[in-house]
Amino acid sequence: MVPALTLSVEPLAHRHHHPARRAPCSGSSGFRRSLNRAVTSRARVTMLSRQDPGADGAAGTPLFLGIDFGTSGARYALIDRQGAIHSEGKRAYAPVGDAAGWASSWRAALFQLLGDIPPAHRPSISSISIDGTSATTLIVDSETGELLAGPFLYNESFPDALPAVESIAPANHTVCSASSTLCKLVSWWNTAGSDGTGSGSAAVLMHQSDWLLWLLHGQYGVSDYNNALKVGYDPEADAYPSWLMAQPYSRMLPSVMAPGAPIAAVRDDVLSQYGLSKECVVCTGTTDSIAAFLAARTAGPGRAVTSLGSTLAVKLVSEARVDDARFGVYSHRLDDAWLVGGASNTGGAVLRQLFTDDQLVVLSRDIDPAAASPLDYYPLPRKGERFPVSDPDMAPRLQPRPESDAEYLHGILESIARIEAKGYSLLRELGATAVEEVFTAGGGAQNEKWTTIRERVLGVPVRKAEQTEAAYGAALLALKGADRRVGAIAS
Repeated sequence: MVPALTLSVEPLAHRHHHPARRAPCSGSSGFRRSLNRAVTSRARVTMLSRQDPGADGAAGTPLFLGIDFGTSGARYALIDRQGAIHSEGKRAYAPVGDAAGWASSWRAALFQLLGDIPPAHRPSISSISIDGTSATTLIVDSETGELLAGPFLYNESFPDALPAVESIAPANHTVCSASSTLCKLVSWWNTAGSDGTGSGSAAVLMHQSDWLLWLLHGQYGVSDYNNALKVGYDPEADAYPSWLMAQPYSRMLPSVMAPGAPIAAVRDDVLSQYGLSKECVVCTGTTDSIAAFLAARTAGPGRAVTSLGSTLAVKLVSEARVDDARFGVYSHRLDDAWLVGGASNTGGAVLRQLFTDDQLVVLSRDIDPAAASPLDYYPLPRKGERFPVSDPDMAPRLQPRPESDAEYLHGILESIARIEAKGYSLLRELGATAVEEVFTAGGGAQNEKWTTIRERVLGVPVRKAEQTEAAYGAALLALKGADRRVGAIAS
């Protein structure tokens, strides 16, 4: 049986926790929000899984489970200490009728994935971690487990709360975006949470992965500093800033730990239903983009991952922290370094508007990647750019078009590479460590001609990342958490 949304558990006794004021669930209807909801492309839940051939789990090799909750589905990866994948699978989300339905859909996918893991592997799972979409937020009653409001998805905008947030936060802070977690919290508080009725002091804020992990360990009020960044947590000071703690809704904020930190053992009912070990520990999670970066297993300042999917996203390990909301640039803490990121609207979506997959393959054969294209484009799928140029009115530039389709594709690929290079240059100008090596994730990593073009334009080595799935990165966090637990026991 899947644990219900109204599961009641005790909060962590050994961590600082802000008691929350109760708020009436009915007040959530007062939200003013701009919706751009992610939707599943399937009409029903589907499952695809893969196991290592011949693996029967008899040897009892310790395994580490990572689960990724992306925009359209969930995926798991089960790895050993060497990083070898022993089992993996995925589930599309069930269709939802309203906002609250997303929580039920995620919960169903979580326990379906646990059921998809081969029974022989389950007793060997030492630890579990989960990643979720950044700024996806829920408001939960900590006494009953009832969902009071949300989920509010990562791309939901709350412009009504932005003036209030900008009045308390430093200029250009990460929270100064209408889609930030803090804007979601403030909007809810202003319409439902501040009237002193209903849920009293029990309302708590949870990020998507916090909530999913809670279903496994039953402890309220725990998050990680990657997810907490967009609610205002300062990962450099390892604390919430005073300007945030002075607000009445600060009592709703979770305690914050490092990603991959052990929280608690798996709930007894989950252990018994799925045949997990009593020694299995649940660890704090991270965001899906950070998990995908961790999957590439890059290390050291100057190493970067460019994701060439529908858009172009860059993430760079830096010795210095860089944040600038004008360009959508912000830094996540990565142990003793910083992961600086930015995302452009250019990318694969433009290519799909102009070429089929087969055309991309055929035309790429006629491109000489060593020769610079004279064509100067700014490929965008529609009006508007955010990084490395902040201009909501920027129009796509895809003219003039030569007679040769191969030359046209060459010009587009090289122009996207120039935007990528400009992105890394901007991060450097803002104070980040200079890029030294780039790993590539996403569909664009499959085009070897494009990789060669990018290497020439960037002036640094460029290669394909061996692992790119966020679930794999979450599994690495689970491995990290298991090691931390062993170290804590030893000390």
